[in-house]
Amino acid sequence: MTKVALIFVNYRDYIDKYIEDCLKSLRLQTYPADMFQSYIVDNESSSSSKDFISKNWPEAKILERPDGNYSAANRLGIEQAKKDGFELFVLVNLDVKLDKDWLKELVTAVESDDSIGIAQSKLLLFDKSNPEDPKINSIGNGLHYLGFGYTNGYNKLNSEVTFKDEFPEILGYSSGCSLIIKKEVIEKIGNYDPEYYMYHDDIEVSWKSKLAGYKIVLAPKSIIFHKYQFSRSIQMFYYMERNRYLAVYSFYKIPTIILLLPMLLFMELGLIFHAIFNNELKTRWKIFKYFCRISSWQHIRNVRRKIKRIRQVKDKDLLINFSGVLLYQEQSNPLLEYIANPVTNLYKKVIEKIIFW
Repeated sequence: MTKVALIFVNYRDYIDKYIEDCLKSLRLQTYPADMFQSYIVDNESSSSSKDFISKNWPEAKILERPDGNYSAANRLGIEQAKKDGFELFVLVNLDVKLDKDWLKELVTAVESDDSIGIAQSKLLLFDKSNPEDPKINSIGNGLHYLGFGYTNGYNKLNSEVTFKDEFPEILGYSSGCSLIIKKEVIEKIGNYDPEYYMYHDDIEVSWKSKLAGYKIVLAPKSIIFHKYQFSRSIQMFYYMERNRYLAVYSFYKIPTIILLLPMLLFMELGLIFHAIFNNELKTRWKIFKYFCRISSWQHIRNVRRKIKRIRQVKDKDLLINFSGVLLYQEQSNPLLEYIANPVTNLYKKVIEKIIFW
């Protein structure tokens, strides 16, 4: 049985709100307690947060950080766990309740095949009103070829979702709410990139893993109940959009980016139009300024060099599995449904016939 490092990230008083269900369910795991170690990366660490964690979660190792960089926090947790000799790393949110077999099934999935680099738990929405048949949060995430991410299976009843394979392959990316990654993968692709700060960090790691030739799978029996709030994501729109471009410019080959430019421009004009009517132009201007910095392009150049060394998969093969439509799951969006999605989907079908690299 493999020893596993569990990496949680706290931010200020975040852990105060969610520790009860998370910790109680963690202590009920069927995976032997002496075979896993919890690490809590305390972002914006303070004496009060450290005291709270030490008192309520004494078996955890606390790693202190001075700011709220979520990607850097995951990076620190993995680096420390590597030094401590762990071979498997689980990145898991604090705002969750864990099924008793959550960890056992997650480890089983990632170790079931050498070609598998990452496995994701089945995420269910935490809902006390419907405990017998909760709704799906994610059964693997979809990735639009322009870098947008969305959850698959969202809001479907758990009873409605079945799988043909024991560990279905995730064609998009793994949700960072609960994923397990092998040490060999981290050593090959590199650790989490702090430049992402927050959001799309799971896309960044998943995309790199796929380029290196690893599969990402779902572990359907590794169940986690997520206290998901859509409004929290929307508040971080700047990072979601900035990091979408960051991933596209970092991971596609130059000819692919050139091929995608018409659609990137088409989508950007649509987003600017949306921003005008939703008082979000400052956010789009902030994104534009980020890509006007020399340092931003230096970072992208460095990432591209690393990707070139590890790349085993063509852009063509990735594009086939990426989505041509974007699912806007909490609110209806007629412009997206009737204009953007048909155009981007048609364009994807065209470039699939052109691209060969």
